[in-house]
Amino acid sequence: MKGRESMGKTLKDIKFSVLDLAPIVQDSNPSESFKNSLELAQHAEKWGYHRYWVAEHHSMPGIASSATSVLIGYIAGGTNTIRVGSGGIMLPNHAPLVIAEQFGTLDFMYPNRIDLGLGRAPGSDQLTARALRRYNQSDGSDFPELLQELREYFKPYEETQLPVRAIPGEGTAIPIWLLGSSGFSARLAGELGLPFAFASHFSPDYTIPAINIYKQSFKPSNMLAEPYVMVGVNVIAAETDEKAQFLATSSQQQFLSLIRGNPTQLKPPVENMDEIWNANEKAIVYQQLKASVLGSEETVKQKLQAFLNETGADEMIINTQTYSQKDRLSSYEIVKNIVM
Repeated sequence: MKGRESMGKTLKDIKFSVLDLAPIVQDSNPSESFKNSLELAQHAEKWGYHRYWVAEHHSMPGIASSATSVLIGYIAGGTNTIRVGSGGIMLPNHAPLVIAEQFGTLDFMYPNRIDLGLGRAPGSDQLTARALRRYNQSDGSDFPELLQELREYFKPYEETQLPVRAIPGEGTAIPIWLLGSSGFSARLAGELGLPFAFASHFSPDYTIPAINIYKQSFKPSNMLAEPYVMVGVNVIAAETDEKAQFLATSSQQQFLSLIRGNPTQLKPPVENMDEIWNANEKAIVYQQLKASVLGSEETVKQKLQAFLNETGADEMIINTQTYSQKDRLSSYEIVKNIVM
């Protein structure tokens, strides 16, 4: 992957976007999270970011984006030009008709601005998945069938064999993306000729294999003539490397709480993580977050370029988790200065 495709490609040659989990910080509430997300989206639009995606997670005290379609509408309604979408909707959690109606509604409200990124993971633990799905105990293996049903609802009604209509929804041309952290969705996206987004930000080891699978299995479609790859990247940019490392302890604590089975709100940064985790926990968190890009403007520039050289990506979607909204905005502005 480091060969001909990525030679000569610079950060200014590709698109950059924002991935937002609507973090709920310690001693705050979802209302503040939503205000912060809208503020970030408005700045991202002004700074030239291409799209703004929010992710579906459930039963997580530190994440406010569970009602993903509702939050997309809120963000799109407070912005004017930036694309807004899901990164992603976990399709096995929902009836395809419901998603077709929700995103059809969004598309008619905000024409040519809505993206539908789809994943097959539950986005939660199994008990939460059961509560969401009620009688449909999907393990994700039926994702291709759910995807096909959803795509049928988006077709003009006269072109489908479905007895039920998605109104709003039918006849819309909402871009569908497949999201993944393994080879399953990579291969499916390639076979269907859909754009593919890989979750490098929490599954770094499989990034290159998944991209290779996607490109090797790609077949041109009405949507795409050539493969299109977006990769997720955790980035914290600050005035110095040391400050960025300090700010990153908030996300490290968040992953640590997941490892311990006790997810929490996003906590303030700390001076010494070794007072909080043990050696085994530290190794797990570092492994999970090893692709993170942390540092000053120059450090971040070098690391992002190295990641681009490695992946040959067409787009990067940046996730920045900091306790302070001011630090989060500053990080995205620093990245903007590097790549725009």
